[in-house]
Amino acid sequence: MSDAIRQGPLERFRVLDLSRLRSGPTAARQLADWGADVIKVESPESLEVSDGWIGKRLGSDFQNMHRNKRSVTVNLKSPEGIEILKKMAEQADVVIENFRPAVKFRLGIDYETLRQRNPRLVYASISGFGQDGPYADRPGYDHIVQGMGGLMAITGKKGQGPLRTGISVADTAVGLYAALGILTALLEREVSGEGQWVQTSLLQGMIAMVDYQAARWLMDGEIPEQAGNDHPTAIPTGVFQTSDGYINIATAGEEMWRRLCVAIDAPHLFSSAQYSTNDLRSKNRDALHDELTAYTKQKTSEEWIKIFEATSVASGPIYRMNEVFADPQTQHLGMAVAIPHPELKEINVVGQAYALSRTPSQMRAPTPRRGQHTDEVLVNLGYTKDEIEDLRVRQVI
Repeated sequence: MSDAIRQGPLERFRVLDLSRLRSGPTAARQLADWGADVIKVESPESLEVSDGWIGKRLGSDFQNMHRNKRSVTVNLKSPEGIEILKKMAEQADVVIENFRPAVKFRLGIDYETLRQRNPRLVYASISGFGQDGPYADRPGYDHIVQGMGGLMAITGKKGQGPLRTGISVADTAVGLYAALGILTALLEREVSGEGQWVQTSLLQGMIAMVDYQAARWLMDGEIPEQAGNDHPTAIPTGVFQTSDGYINIATAGEEMWRRLCVAIDAPHLFSSAQYSTNDLRSKNRDALHDELTAYTKQKTSEEWIKIFEATSVASGPIYRMNEVFADPQTQHLGMAVAIPHPELKEINVVGQAYALSRTPSQMRAPTPRRGQHTDEVLVNLGYTKDEIEDLRVRQVI
């Protein structure tokens, strides 16, 4: 465990993370990286039950997801365990949970119950489909919601059938939306003095993420189709073969299209009648792609990147993950952050996606051992050493 002092713009907030899998822990991690005191609530190891975590505790996913948190073990199926949680909630600013909607009510740790003991509490619930409605009780998983939110129908090449993305995009997105909702509620609390219930779901997050593709249907009545590597509206934008691989090229607007034609030494394409407008380039997309590929195959990817950079044409390499973190710009941005680990010596985790000029994020501690901070949290709640030992013997903690 690092000895770094917890600090950052959110250091005054305490968060109880009751969530499992990926969406809720993502929200909690976002707050933890900026200094919040995030306490991850787990089941006692002696109960030998699964908390629904992803991967092995010392594995890359688990370590990356739960850094900067403290861990306590509490048996939420025990009345005494529920009372411990309620006492923790009295001292907390935020609770995050992603149980199925009915579970928190059955346990007696729902928002209305906890707010009676702490009216300032911000309570965030993440579900698959919403806290109520016809699908509220369905189990929600990223893959399912990618289909229901429209993403799989627009991903992949035309005619090849629906395709999921290479990441759990719905889980990650809704985790970030939940963190945004929590911060919004905390800001509002500064005015009203009261907390509130933040609700989001994988389905809401997924629909919000498809964004302009959803707007094409809502406003224009147009159903987006699969476009593979081609951009649906900015043409030509996509993947182009080079002499040694592939690169991305993106053109938005007539000036960028002109610069591309000049850069590849094909000015006749810009003056061609069949490519004179974006609508015509869209209509003749395949022919244009073939013509451009005939040029891009004449040089290496590195050569084209240099040419396009010099001529202000948007382009970039297509990396495998090892190449992503070898790139000098990625390294300059600090997207791999080292943390000392008591068992793994030193690990690298994924850095934050934004920076603040005065109060940076902080990677101060690796994922804790299960229940590593149980005693210190309970002492802070007023429990004695003997009481804590008794609770442990009876598998309450």
